Amino acid sequence: MSPTLKAPGGTARATFVTAYSAVTLAQITNALPGALNGTFAIDFRTSGAGLTWIAGMFMMGIVVFELSWGLLGDKFGRKKLLYIGALTSIVGSVLAASAPTTGVMITAQAIGGIGAGILFPISLSMIAAITPDHRARARAIATWAGFLSLGAVVSPVLAGLTSQLFTVPGETPEAPVAFSGWRVAYLVAAVLAVTVMGIAVRAQDVPADRARRLDMAGQATLALGLIALLYSTVQAVDSGFGAWDVVAGYVAGAALLIAFVAIEARSQHPLLHLALFKNRAYAITGIVAVTGMFAFLAIAFSTSVAVGGLALVETWKVGILFVFIQGPAFLLIPVVGWLIHHVAPRWALTGGFALMAVSGFWLSTFRLGTPEQFGGTPWTAFIPPLLLLGIGFALTVGAITAVAINTVDPQHIGMASATTNLLRDLGFALGPVIGSAIAFSLGASAFAAPLAGILNGAGLPAEAAAGLGQVPPLGFLAGWQGVIAEFSGHALAGGAPQAAVEGMVGALNTARPAIQGVAGTSLGQGFQMVYLVAGLAATVSAVLTLFITGGRTAPTADQVAESTEATAEADAEEAAQAAFKTPIAD
Repeated sequence: MSPTLKAPGGTARATFVTAYSAVTLAQITNALPGALNGTFAIDFRTSGAGLTWIAGMFMMGIVVFELSWGLLGDKFGRKKLLYIGALTSIVGSVLAASAPTTGVMITAQAIGGIGAGILFPISLSMIAAITPDHRARARAIATWAGFLSLGAVVSPVLAGLTSQLFTVPGETPEAPVAFSGWRVAYLVAAVLAVTVMGIAVRAQDVPADRARRLDMAGQATLALGLIALLYSTVQAVDSGFGAWDVVAGYVAGAALLIAFVAIEARSQHPLLHLALFKNRAYAITGIVAVTGMFAFLAIAFSTSVAVGGLALVETWKVGILFVFIQGPAFLLIPVVGWLIHHVAPRWALTGGFALMAVSGFWLSTFRLGTPEQFGGTPWTAFIPPLLLLGIGFALTVGAITAVAINTVDPQHIGMASATTNLLRDLGFALGPVIGSAIAFSLGASAFAAPLAGILNGAGLPAEAAAGLGQVPPLGFLAGWQGVIAEFSGHALAGGAPQAAVEGMVGALNTARPAIQGVAGTSLGQGFQMVYLVAGLAATVSAVLTLFITGGRTAPTADQVAESTEATAEADAEEAAQAAFKTPIAD
């Protein structure tokens, strides 16, 4: 390895500042939707599928290319790729700040996810390359992890403060908000990205390694396969799992991922070494990386929607709740490092997943979907279980990598670390996607019968009631005026007299409190089930970690150093930090 401390045209200090700023930026943009999903539901008047796309698209932008960015940085230069990542983040943030519709916001999230997906590994590899001493590298990576966790804490605070300070009320019930203050949070992220690019001018770089090869066939099949599966699961939220496009997406996704496995088995330069999964202990670690992180983000997503979107709690209060979720990962970095060093890491995993399970089960008992003034659960009641979730996450997110590399041979440390990161981030992506599919489908089923009773009691004709029965409960909550306008248009187009349509609209407006109350409680039941499923997933993860046995001892610094010569440097450097028992909490 050739350290860049002697490379001309830059300074080590600027390189460190660039890397730490870049990872903070990436994590801020990554975590912003967590505190804003409820607000998005109201502002964009989106469907359940639309809300799921907003929440999940960012993580998919990270996951689908995660195994390639480090290699591309080596091949074309890390500094160049960092510029691309920051510029992409600027585009995504500005587009999000100005998004008028759900579709534009989804596009902004996809662009922003790609930008963050570049910045995460590139910022890490930049500081690893200029710290050839193993102990200095461990300290630098620990600091990098601290700034990453700091971004996770800053993000919900930023979302809450901007929503509170910059929101401009509207003048009519149809337009209650003239300007949503959360948009300023994305503008702040864009300014930070510009700052990162300015600092990076003075950063050091290493010569590009043109010999590195990218597994294009593997990358393409992996990306398209994951996107197809995501598409089907999200579409099922509104269309149902039997819809033709949902079934076709699952078939295509499965075929592409099978092709990915076949390609990787034959590739001389694979993205993923399948032989890793022949190791029983590593395979278990991979499973819990997915199921455990699914549980974490399913609970976080459900809290954002249930508290912000259904209970209509102010965004700044939701931001405070997310500080309790994200804050422990930042505050407990030295504690978790000590635990992993002095206690077998699998016990940290078991304890962490157990705390997450308690959080999920506890939250599943809350009354959801009703504002506090009408008997719903007070927002402050969420603090204790969410604090348990945050502590559990702090214990598990870094320990997963430490356990994974302790179960493989030294020469496979880098690939094991990179693969574990991919599986962990896949779990993050699945949290809101599967959580939405559960909550909105169950909510629609629970909503159908009481809605029909209310509409019949309001005197609406059967055909009119049947048409409104196709509207999902979130539509009545987040887009009442749109529902009324669409209903009126269909009725008039069907030949109903103007007076009759006005009478039906009046009856609907009179029944609005009852309809929205039932819609909220129905969706609340759906999110109660998500909490329960997340608790079960965390419980399974905790139990599985008890069977991680037979792992070798932690790799030595020399073994890690040897592994860096044969693996992508971004992956190898994360392995180095795990060898020194300093978890990366991303």
